[in-house]
Amino acid sequence: SRGGEPYSSGTGVVFTEDGYIITNAHIIAGCDGVTVTFMDGTELGALLVGSDTASDIAVLKMEGRGFPFAYFGDSDTLRVGDEVAAIGNPLGSAYAGTMTDGIISAINRNVSNNGHNMTLLQTNAALNEGNSGGPLVNSFGQVVGITNMKIMGAFTYSVEGIGFAIPSRAVKETADQLIAQGFVSGNPSI
Repeated sequence: SRGGEPYSSGTGVVFTEDGYIITNAHIIAGCDGVTVTFMDGTELGALLVGSDTASDIAVLKMEGRGFPFAYFGDSDTLRVGDEVAAIGNPLGSAYAGTMTDGIISAINRNVSNNGHNMTLLQTNAALNEGNSGGPLVNSFGQVVGITNMKIMGAFTYSVEGIGFAIPSRAVKETADQLIAQGFVSGNPSI
């Protein structure tokens, strides 16, 4: 939950059996508590391990062991035209676990996000509010990206099929630093 809002939702990926979760930093920004809801309805609390706005990655931790976790692939092996699927909670819990498919439309797309320049994967898999923080998976079921934004149209037109994901290699590097030290080295902080 956030200060002025009773509820905000997004998607995350469990990436270790001892309960570490990757999501987007913009999802948890300003939150005073996080509840993780699994597909079977189980709910668990999670604590923030660290967050990095420049990379838009946050790591959460649930207490316990034996969690089912996603396997990560190497985003550097992706090519334009590779088939991918996005899994997430578009528009909130009513559509939890929605899967959309598409292709990698571009690799190494330079995009500005909240004042930060990012190098992202571009996909035409449908992404909507609530998909953020969820996995972009390849045809082997490996996480090759974490979805974080889509292009929004101006008042006179709408844009479809232009979504972005943080490459898994960058996600892994950031998550490892957040777990080890709670912040990302080389980024200025106050």
